[in-house]
This record gives sequence, C-alpha cells and structure tokens, in this order.
Amino acid sequence: MGYQDEWLLLEAEDDIDEVEHRQPTEEFLFYQAVTNGDVEAVRKNCKQERFLDSDGVGVLSRNPVTNLKYHFVITTAMITRLCKQKGMELEQAFRMSDFYIQRLDDIHTVQGVRNLHDSMVLDYTEKMCKICHSDTNSRHISVCKEYIYSHIKERITIEDLADELGVSASYLSRLFKKETGDSVSAYIRRHKIEMAKNLLQYSEYSMIDIANRLSFSSQSHFIQQFREYVGMTPKKYRDLNHTIQWDTE
Repeated sequence: MGYQDEWLLLEAEDDIDEVEHRQPTEEFLFYQAVTNGDVEAVRKNCKQERFLDSDGVGVLSRNPVTNLKYHFVITTAMITRLCKQKGMELEQAFRMSDFYIQRLDDIHTVQGVRNLHDSMVLDYTEKMCKICHSDTNSRHISVCKEYIYSHIKERITIEDLADELGVSASYLSRLFKKETGDSVSAYIRRHKIEMAKNLLQYSEYSMIDIANRLSFSSQSHFIQQFREYVGMTPKKYRDLNHTIQWDTE
C-alpha cells in the first residue's frame, strides 16, 4: 500500500475523528509575541510550559522526545522566517536557526528539549525587541546591516557597502548616520567588539587569534578598540566573564 492509499484509509477510520488540533489563534499570538519582541509574554508562555502541553498538538512521532524535537524544528523554522519578515538580518535569523536545531543532537530528554526551546524563543524575542525599537526602515540600511552581519569577520569599508548597493559612499554615509545615529565605521566596530566579547567568553582563542579572525589591523589595535568600547582590556573581560563549560540540558 502506498503512502497516499494509507492516508486515505486512515482518514476514513473512526479513530482519527477523536484527534482535534488546537486552534491556530494561540500559536499565532505566540509567534506574534516573539516577532514583536514582547519578552514578558514569551517568558510567561515558557513559564507555563505550553511547549510541553500535548493537548491539541499533532503527534509526529511515537517517541516522546523525538516528537518534541520535531515540534521544536517546526517552531524554529516558523520563528526564523517571521523574524526575517519583521526586520531581522537574514543570515542572523538562519544561522541562529541552524545553531539551535543542531543542538538537538546533544539532547535526549523531554526537559532538555523544553529548556532549549525556551532559550531559543527568548533569544529571538530579545533580538527582535531591539530591532522593533529601532527607527531603521529603509531598504538601503537594511541591506547594509545584512552585508555587515554576513561579512563581520572581514575588513569592511563604506566603499564596499556603497558598491553593494550601487550608490555613492557619501550618500550612504549620510543616510546611515541619519537612520541609525552611528557612522558606518562605528557600527561595524561595535559589532566586531560584540563578537569579540562572545569569543572571549565562550572560546579559548587567544587575543591575537581573535584580532585576526575579526580582521583588526593588529592585536594592539584590537585591544585599544576593545578598551574604548567596553571600558576594560580583552584580558580583563575574559578573566571576569569566561565560561569554561555550558550545559545545553
């Protein structure tokens, strides 16, 4: 019997009439809370453990952990695309999705999947909160931010961005400053430093390795820029914040 024939048989059986799926309104409101950056509403949903509530939710696997993982992937895929529509950089949205879905490989309990789900939705929500409070709406600036995020490990100039958009560097520089309040160089530097902070906290890369990975001209230049932005040296920041091991469970 083929899959289509099997489905037609299942559809005609009485047992399937006993399965009623949850109305989409609640699911829609949850996704809307994430994309609107409503951290309080999403935290409340997580605290209520709605992700673990099986009432009205389709059974995708007979194994409870695998079933939950499938639902996790669906939720992540939906949130990723909706956040992109509401202004999140495409590469950031999809790289976050890849990261969280890959973490499922290391999780083998229902509670572990639930914890990962809560971390994932709150991560997207907190990022969308910042985006929703931004006044940046023009296509040119959105493309600029997308390019900067995708090439943050490279040396990026205003000329690179202008060429990408097909506009003059002077025009783009004025527009970027008007819409973001930052110069292009300051915006790029801030994002490089934020990535450096993550590397200092979660990796074992040396200062010179981090400087090279983020295309600073030298280790001393990296240290100088980091100190100006963060208020302390990279070494001091690592000493205060370094995480030896973090548990996805």
